[in-house]
Amino acid sequence: MKEIRKVTVMGAGVMGPGIAQIMTLTGADVALYDIVPEALEKAKTALHDNYLTFVKEGLLKQDQVEPLFAKVSYTTDLAQAVQDTDLVFEVVAERENIKRSVYQQLDELLPQGVIIASNTSAMNIFEIMPERRLADTVIAHWYAPANVIPLVEVVGNSQTEPEVVETIMDLLRRGGKTPVFMKKFIQGYIVNRLQQCLNREVFYLLDNDYCTPQDIDLAVKNSFIPRACVLGLCKRMDFGGLDMTANNYRNHSYHMPEHGDEMPRVLAEHIARGELGVKTGKGFYDYTQEDIEALRAKRDHQLFEIFREERALMEDPV
Repeated sequence: MKEIRKVTVMGAGVMGPGIAQIMTLTGADVALYDIVPEALEKAKTALHDNYLTFVKEGLLKQDQVEPLFAKVSYTTDLAQAVQDTDLVFEVVAERENIKRSVYQQLDELLPQGVIIASNTSAMNIFEIMPERRLADTVIAHWYAPANVIPLVEVVGNSQTEPEVVETIMDLLRRGGKTPVFMKKFIQGYIVNRLQQCLNREVFYLLDNDYCTPQDIDLAVKNSFIPRACVLGLCKRMDFGGLDMTANNYRNHSYHMPEHGDEMPRVLAEHIARGELGVKTGKGFYDYTQEDIEALRAKRDHQLFEIFREERALMEDPV
């Protein structure tokens, strides 16, 4: 496997600081790049806060914070950011023209053999990557908050070298992540595709007034979501019996909601009222009386707690 001593993170927005933090935990030096100086300043604050959160959660010691924080540099100069780098995480906006331009710049600046990993959530970047870079290119799709959620979906293309995949998978594991490899690209990967299917059914139930958002959340928190921590989805079918799963298909016990690709009425109504969720103070729930930063901190703490429990279960699986 290739040795990764320096990592460049392109994009200092929502995901950039979390990815930079995890890379420092592997021992790598990190250059965080953005074209907007203010974004870098915000990222610097967010990154330091992330390290302090790890201290609170018992994942780091206080005396580790400053040495790790010092491993990250910040620049608006791309040539400087990628100088002597071994790996570039591309975390720029999800627009083809922007990504195409970025890949062209990287192709001009990088020597052959530097790994490029895109965090794209939906685009087949292998179609717009310069041909000579494909052997060293993967998708590495992180979930927000990037420093908290363990999963990273790694996607190869037909030309990706096995050594590159092994290097990325090993690096992510050393950073405390759980990488899952996908043999080829499909839009949405694993988790987003499953979530979109769930969302389709959620909005069908809400649009037709079968139950409330609170009822849905209570139901799933007390059934298949915690069960999935133990069995996942495929092993759950093994325990239930594949013949039972087959019977559900034969008996037509489930019918996909019609018009599921259209904008759900309930969602459209919230959007029209400017109720976008936590960031506006109201969505399915009302957050107007909440301290949002405290609420996000509580969310992160509870996520750390559940993932700690899940990791113990994964180390001794059923």
